[in-house]
Amino acid sequence: MQTNPRLSIRSVTWSNPVGADLRRAQQAELDARFGTPDHEPGTPPSSADCAVFLVAYDKASGQPVGCGGLRLLDSVTAEIKRLYVLPYTRGSGVASSILAALEAEAYKQGITRVKAEAGSAQPDGRNFYQNSGFEPVPNFGAYIGVAHSYCYAKVIDSHSAAHTAMA
Repeated sequence: MQTNPRLSIRSVTWSNPVGADLRRAQQAELDARFGTPDHEPGTPPSSADCAVFLVAYDKASGQPVGCGGLRLLDSVTAEIKRLYVLPYTRGSGVASSILAALEAEAYKQGITRVKAEAGSAQPDGRNFYQNSGFEPVPNFGAYIGVAHSYCYAKVIDSHSAAHTAMA
């Protein structure tokens, strides 16, 4: 689903070099925010558990500007993983467009609930999820008992992605 006429959002493999570069940039930013590389509880996402991974490209320049994936938690639930946009694009709708595309992919795959987590050093991420229709939920999975984790969930239906894209 294309939600932003300035972007081309493409599904790529987890091993795609552009996606890998964006994930490395995200992790470097999080390492700096948290002051340690040990800020993600549980097993990092991988090609084995990510149902889809998307990269957003700016149509005018052809440059990659963001990414995001869906990690399957069970047959009807997925977690948003590695949602990241380059700092200079923040506030321009790139993250909302990637999220809307992820929600559309989730719906196509029969996923009815999407979860997300943002840590204490990510107030922008927490605000983003809440502004995108996610509700706070008790910590789940590897985040249970982690004081710096804030978890969210959203029910996905045929209108979710369209609503997210307009938020």
